[in-house]
Amino acid sequence: MLERVKDAKDKAKSSIKKHVSVIVIIIIALIVVFRCFYTVSEQENAIVTQFGEVIRVDSAGFFFKAPWQDVTMVDMTTHGTGIGYTVNGKGQNITDTDSGIMITSDFNLLNIDFYLEYRVSDPIAYVYNSEDPETILSNIAQANIRTVVSNYNVDEAMTTGKSQIQADIKEAILSELAKRDIGLTVTNITIQDSEPPTDEIKAAFKSVETAKQDAETAMNNALQYQNEKIPEAEAAADKIVQTASANKAARIAEATGQVDRFNEIYAEYEKYPSITKKRMFYEVMEDILPDLKVIVTDGKTQTMLPLDDFSSGN
Repeated sequence: MLERVKDAKDKAKSSIKKHVSVIVIIIIALIVVFRCFYTVSEQENAIVTQFGEVIRVDSAGFFFKAPWQDVTMVDMTTHGTGIGYTVNGKGQNITDTDSGIMITSDFNLLNIDFYLEYRVSDPIAYVYNSEDPETILSNIAQANIRTVVSNYNVDEAMTTGKSQIQADIKEAILSELAKRDIGLTVTNITIQDSEPPTDEIKAAFKSVETAKQDAETAMNNALQYQNEKIPEAEAAADKIVQTASANKAARIAEATGQVDRFNEIYAEYEKYPSITKKRMFYEVMEDILPDLKVIVTDGKTQTMLPLDDFSSGN
């Protein structure tokens, strides 16, 4: 009887061991199976490696891998970072003097802030070509920003040159990233703010801007005055030319008449020279002395018909 009980206990123990072993095996199998399946979201890429060697890169979807293979997820979304400023706990931008103060081509200091947007372009290069690609990108961006800003004067960097500065910086950063091959690319870079670094410089710059605006206003007023006066002057000039042309025609006509009259007188002169001379003399004297009576006498006669008195002065 005791032997039977002992045998039953041994069988029970053996059965329990078998069940425990099966359960352990099932659990291990489930762990292995579940570990072999993985999901990649639309914002990620998955790098699959086998014994340290990359065998593929998976995009969005549900995938299977061997138990001895590893998967590294890489975020492919666009990220942003500030250059030249930091953000405090209240959400305020605080100037970073080490990276935000720059010098322009006309040797002025300028506090200029940028916002850099970037994303992973090559997940394999991003993971394996450098230990800290974001830091490398930040250093590249700061170096190229300083180089580009130094090519522009302070007025351009604060006003009209912003768009070109942004384009030049982006082109320079992309060129440098292509050489470094760290798996990152820049999608956009914008100037957030640009101003002189001190209150005194700000005030001086505002004074200069005000003077420039006053100069532009004065120039515009001068151009307006010019546009008003030039037509008036042209009209007056046209009137003078027309008057001169009319006077010219009148003088020419008068001269032509006088020539014709002279020719007629000369023709008569050739016929009767002495009479013509006397006539011309009398006509000239009449023109010169219109109120003077001209009397031809032999010097002896005192009166004439009608009986005018010489002594009266009439």
